[in-house]
Amino acid sequence: MGSAPSADFFHPLSADDPAVVGGYRLAAVLGSGGMGKVYLSHTPGGRPIAIKVIRPEFSEDPEFRRRFQQEVRAAERVQGLYTAPVIDSDTEGARPWLATAYVPGPSLAHAVARHGALPVRSVLLLTVGVAEALHVIHGAGIVHRDLKPANVLLASDGPRVIDFGIARAADSTALTSTGVSVGTPAFMAPEQASAGTVTPATDVFALGQIAAFSAIGASVFGDGPSHAVLYRIVHEDPDLSALPEQLRSVVTRCLSRDPADRPSLTEIIELCNAASEAPLRQGEDWLPRDVAGSITERLRLPAPAPTPTPTPTEVSPQPPAQAPAPPGYTPTEMAAAAPTQTAPTPAPAPAPGAVPTGYRTPPPLAQPSYPQPSYPQPSYAPGHSTPPPFHTQAFVPGPSGPPRPKRTGLIVIGAVAAAVVGLVVLGSLLPDGSDKGGGGKDGGGKASGTSQKQPDPQPVSYQGIEVPQNHQLMFADNPPRPAEEPTGAGVLYGHADLIYYRDTLFGDEKFGTTNGKLVLLNNSEKGSLETCRAVTRFTEKIGLDQLTDGSQVCVLSKAGHIALATFRGRSGVKEETRFITVDLTVWRNAEPAAKN
Repeated sequence: MGSAPSADFFHPLSADDPAVVGGYRLAAVLGSGGMGKVYLSHTPGGRPIAIKVIRPEFSEDPEFRRRFQQEVRAAERVQGLYTAPVIDSDTEGARPWLATAYVPGPSLAHAVARHGALPVRSVLLLTVGVAEALHVIHGAGIVHRDLKPANVLLASDGPRVIDFGIARAADSTALTSTGVSVGTPAFMAPEQASAGTVTPATDVFALGQIAAFSAIGASVFGDGPSHAVLYRIVHEDPDLSALPEQLRSVVTRCLSRDPADRPSLTEIIELCNAASEAPLRQGEDWLPRDVAGSITERLRLPAPAPTPTPTPTEVSPQPPAQAPAPPGYTPTEMAAAAPTQTAPTPAPAPAPGAVPTGYRTPPPLAQPSYPQPSYPQPSYAPGHSTPPPFHTQAFVPGPSGPPRPKRTGLIVIGAVAAAVVGLVVLGSLLPDGSDKGGGGKDGGGKASGTSQKQPDPQPVSYQGIEVPQNHQLMFADNPPRPAEEPTGAGVLYGHADLIYYRDTLFGDEKFGTTNGKLVLLNNSEKGSLETCRAVTRFTEKIGLDQLTDGSQVCVLSKAGHIALATFRGRSGVKEETRFITVDLTVWRNAEPAAKN
């Protein structure tokens, strides 16, 4: 299991813990909670990571798996300064898991329990950092739902919000009726506790509680049984008597019982800056010295465990591969020729430094004429700076036994067939009869046919499309017709090529996509297919305040369509009657569709 952890926050692996998760060797247990258990591991390059393995109760629920996969894909888009990025995951294995960057710092819950309340300046810096994290998280279409002190880590350069969106996967699954809590009662919002309604404003309420908790050292709704705490959250006012005066304005507004009365994240940051005597700047001194000391302790990581032998406790084991039969042999004949095996002989341990620790390399085949089983190759997930490791796979050696008699007839037939195929292929590559002189029609002697570039699709134009607020367009439709965005609330989970919506967090209107990327063209750039292919200033949303009549936006859809949207203005006074007008030119199937 490796060396003993260096502090009480690194716990040794127990007999029930897997040795390997998705190819990552586990070094220690970092913690456990209602959703699963968190382990310390390392990437092949030696960077520490945290791997959360979901509990078996959730893994067996099909609805949880569907939502977990959706949330992980959304979380991969979150790349903020105050979040721990997702670097790898497996949502379809026997035990789903999620790997994020390891943050060497205590949780807010741990720091307050050990060292007490934080000073006002630290609380203000904590609040603005978490507000920035929520801005990025909400921008990716995620509501945290379980923002609490245990999910806020204190790093040397500011807070880090973790576990965003994972609670949504467990919401409304079969487990909610069996006593498994989704969300922490003491930090739930009134609407979440009473009706289960969750919006971005729910996270704002939790942020107000976190700010008060860090400044007071206790929950403002008291302790006790969950049902008693939830009753106070829904029906009573928080106890802010011990809260420092500088924090009262921001905390009071965040804890408004009506979600509509809570401030936006931008307002929260402004209120914190107004309450600070000096400009708020994150730095090495943002935490008290005793709390900062615990960060240094967490940098002394336990040594990785030695290369493990595969056991039944390994998460998501690959089934043994069936060795393919050599040409001319049937699987039945191979089985008859192979000697009876009693127990496999374990392969010798690889020399130190020969391969990355934790990966198994197959021994050489006894008979090179037999095909070798294939091994999965590493792939870089989009947006990941570190490649995930190889997923281990059991090695099955080729069959052994006495030589088989040669089958001359089959070999001759196979050789003749191969020669015929070779001649056909060779003939297809040679120039035709009109090119006997080597120049051909194009004078270059180049092969024609499939090597030529496919012609660009013809553009199709649509004028004066009126798109109401919270409606979307799909470029595959002919003509594109506005359809109501299915989720509403300004939190996007759909697959719209183009959408016009109001951002409920900041109150402004957006022109965006949830199925591709946008580029706002400069006045000097001419809108065309070539321009849209060449520009790279990608974004997923553009504020309407950036657009004027005639502004052109390139839209590159994951389905392979490219469109040029020309903004023609906005109409409507009341929010429910607002719409924008766009001219649209679409090049359908201009690029290969993206692989999700």
